[in-house]
Amino acid sequence: MARDWKRGLLFAAVLAFVAALVFTGTNLLLGAALAPVKNAVQGDATITRASASPPGVGPETIADIVDRAGPAVVKIDTLVVSQDTRWDPFFNDPFFREFFGQQLVPRQRLEPGLGSGFIISEDGYILTNEHVIDQAREIKVTIKGFEQPFPARVVGADYDLDLAVLKIEAPQKLPVLNLGDSDRVRVGDWVIAIGNPYGLDHTVTVGVISATGRPVTVEGRRYKNLLQTDASINPGNSGGPLLNLQGEVVGINTAVNVKAQGIGFAIPTSTVKAVLNDLIQNGRIVRPWLGVQVGPVDEEVARRLGLPAAEGALVVGVVPGSPAQRAGIRQYDVFVEFNGRGIKTPDDLVNAIREAGVGQTITAVLYRNGQRLQVSLVVNERPASWRG
Repeated sequence: MARDWKRGLLFAAVLAFVAALVFTGTNLLLGAALAPVKNAVQGDATITRASASPPGVGPETIADIVDRAGPAVVKIDTLVVSQDTRWDPFFNDPFFREFFGQQLVPRQRLEPGLGSGFIISEDGYILTNEHVIDQAREIKVTIKGFEQPFPARVVGADYDLDLAVLKIEAPQKLPVLNLGDSDRVRVGDWVIAIGNPYGLDHTVTVGVISATGRPVTVEGRRYKNLLQTDASINPGNSGGPLLNLQGEVVGINTAVNVKAQGIGFAIPTSTVKAVLNDLIQNGRIVRPWLGVQVGPVDEEVARRLGLPAAEGALVVGVVPGSPAQRAGIRQYDVFVEFNGRGIKTPDDLVNAIREAGVGQTITAVLYRNGQRLQVSLVVNERPASWRG
């Protein structure tokens, strides 16, 4: 009996020793296996800091760009004259209303406006949107580092493209932003918007280009080729720069879709570069003009008008007194050739007219009542009062 007890005690001791060996080995194995996880946890702060920046962008990249670009971004304050038709207070008196009736008295009042812009030359030329300064009686530009705003004058403006150039006189050379190549912008590229939304100076938002070449209509103004971005663009941002990660301007912040979140629009710099010299030197953009309104030709139209093919630019309207009217162009004529260039769509005709020189005599080929005709037209400059 005593022998069995000793044998059991010895067995328990051996079992405890083996268990201790197994436990120690397991800990060593787990420690080795979990070492990478522990290191990753210890480096978690570094990972978190990196994730605060857009993918592929260093943690200081955007802040550095803003530091360099910010001084060239300006705030634009305007005073715009508006007509306010109100009831004359004298006619609140029933006696006056009895003898004179209800009378509306037009009054003028000055309304403040707010926008953004950016400096494009050291001597004080500033680029912004036309709608920021439209009908402004007074324009003042606030530049970072100067205590007082500068009075500004409009050098040139264009309603259709929504572009304007201002000029200020500063006592020293000013910081500038360079215009980049918007044709190289791709969907998914990171961009930075700087402006003064709601009067909050030098507000910075970051996003990506979500689309290019967008046609958009805002309050009757038709934009044909805008960059779309999810960088926040709010009232007061208009005219401010949209920057790439090289700190170059690739767009001018212009509009926002109020029915959706994260949809803003900017005028690409390719549009700006093509007309900037005209705005500065001439104060306007010289546009060739015929004075026709055109539409597409479909199979039904081609059949009714006796056309050989469903292509061309159908004249749906002729402006009185225009070059087209003087050349005898009529409604339902169909342009198929203009200045030696084949016309298959309305856009083809629009582009051909745009490429013609003002004052140039052009030969055009068109169909009228199923007959092919050749006419000569003199291209004029589009009147300033004609929009669209």
